[in-house]
Amino acid sequence: MDAFIALSQPFGIDCLVLAAAGESNPFVEFFRRFGITGWTFAATAINFIIVLAVLYKFAYKPVLAMLDERKQRIAEGMANADKIKAELAATQEQRAKALGEANTQAERLIAEARASAEQIKERTVAEARQQAEGELRRAQQQIAVERDRMIAEARRDMVALVIGTTAKVTGKVLTPDDQRRLTEETTRELSAR
Repeated sequence: MDAFIALSQPFGIDCLVLAAAGESNPFVEFFRRFGITGWTFAATAINFIIVLAVLYKFAYKPVLAMLDERKQRIAEGMANADKIKAELAATQEQRAKALGEANTQAERLIAEARASAEQIKERTVAEARQQAEGELRRAQQQIAVERDRMIAEARRDMVALVIGTTAKVTGKVLTPDDQRRLTEETTRELSAR
């Protein structure tokens, strides 16, 4: 009886009353059968709470912080992509403006050449025509050279932006092979447009 009272002490007074009355408690019997006392149960619960607190502090919080950081990097990458799109649109607008100015200049040169050709006497008409045609060719060549230069510059800028954005989004340093591959792909896409 003393052993039964010692086992039931951690479980409260109800167990003592049951033991005194001679009744058996299934709860007490269950714990006694598996060798669990109130102290071991309490120690196990405290250990579980300590392990849970340590895991929360040193595992769960760092994982959440890492996920938040990754989410922020992705948002930055998306913002950079939008910025690149805006810069590309601005570059295309500048290119169109420069081509328009070059066309306007060429038209102005052509108009001046025609006006001067009309004022020259018949004996200098052939000479004026040759001069106007030469200026037209130079203007067209200048337009072609300027257009080619602007297209090449836009492609270089686009390739640099794509390589820089890719490096930022992926978070790694691109190898020369990666840069060459990105350059070829971007050039191919730009040529197709």
